[in-house]
Amino acid sequence: MLVTDAVLLLFSPSRMSDDIRVVTTNRKAFHDYHILDRFEAGLELAGTEVKSLREGRANLRDAYARIINGEVYLIGSHIGHYSHTGFSGHDPYRNRRLLLNKREIRKLDRSVTVKNHTMIPLKLYFKKGWAKVEIALAKGKRSYDKKAAIAEKDSKRAMERELRSRR
Repeated sequence: MLVTDAVLLLFSPSRMSDDIRVVTTNRKAFHDYHILDRFEAGLELAGTEVKSLREGRANLRDAYARIINGEVYLIGSHIGHYSHTGFSGHDPYRNRRLLLNKREIRKLDRSVTVKNHTMIPLKLYFKKGWAKVEIALAKGKRSYDKKAAIAEKDSKRAMERELRSRR
């Protein structure tokens, strides 16, 4: 095998498609919301923010997305300071613009204004070297929905435990 063949194998499309590295997930979102639709968006970041994400310093717990002047922004997300930055780093809680198609922005805007849905981030990850965020159109759960979901998980867990003990 020649060196060029090895390079082609290394950068083949099938290998590139599996190149996703999750930085953080918003686990509380699945507890608080019914997830209706998902979108993948790019993030407009500063250099130190990208380096900080590669270190895993991010939190999406209280974050949400909002449409401002026809552009979608991620608000309330925390990307910590990069460890090797001097005194002039980035603001950890700044609003970050999400990169979406106009058609996707129109669809999100329609759902948020007409149907009263919420846009929340589900996970932040690197895909083929680019920082991406998965945002979801969601509808808030009521307290009885949350209790029912917890009861269902508990009963499913108890049933699996019982099946394992019978084997």
